[in-house]
Amino acid sequence: MTLAVRDILTRGPVIPVVTIDDPTDGPDLARALLDGGISVIEVTMRTPAALAAVRAIRAEVPEMIAGVGTLLDPDRIAEVLATGAQFAVSPGLDLSLVAACKAAGLPLLPGVQTVSEAMAARRAGLDTLKFFPAKTAGGPAALKQIQPVLPDLRFCPTGGIGPSDAQDYLALANVLCVGGSFPAPTDAIRSRDWAAVRDTAGHAAALRG
Repeated sequence: MTLAVRDILTRGPVIPVVTIDDPTDGPDLARALLDGGISVIEVTMRTPAALAAVRAIRAEVPEMIAGVGTLLDPDRIAEVLATGAQFAVSPGLDLSLVAACKAAGLPLLPGVQTVSEAMAARRAGLDTLKFFPAKTAGGPAALKQIQPVLPDLRFCPTGGIGPSDAQDYLALANVLCVGGSFPAPTDAIRSRDWAAVRDTAGHAAALRG
């Protein structure tokens, strides 16, 4: 079953944005996140292991909703779909990529930074967007000002967000969740400290509520 992006983003207050060097770490990471109360993960395509890691997560931990991040080009959509990924994330708004993902049936969360980009995404039929890089693009104050002029849009701010300021974003009416590495720190993944990931994920999962 294909899940809509907005449905995916309402599964919890935080989506871990992770970089995986060894694809065999994917399932253990997913289990640790689930144990901490997080059921969605974005694996960035910043390493050669990323797609294999998503494939392993989908095969071994099907209860985890797994997506691929840093999707830049339409010609990679087929290999993303082959992993079983349930959604994709792009850092910016590329309307050709939006159209290609729609045609392929791959839910896409594209990044925007300005009101003009958000309006272009809205005209393309999107109502759920990534706000990136959130901290340098104006942070919670920017999103608060966007809300009354584009009230139908919802956002997942990502970029520079940590546990100390995540709640500032989550308090906004147009924010569904935030994205960040803090629920699954890269050093904990590399050292395979799954207990630490479970603990940080638990803190992140409790941010809203």
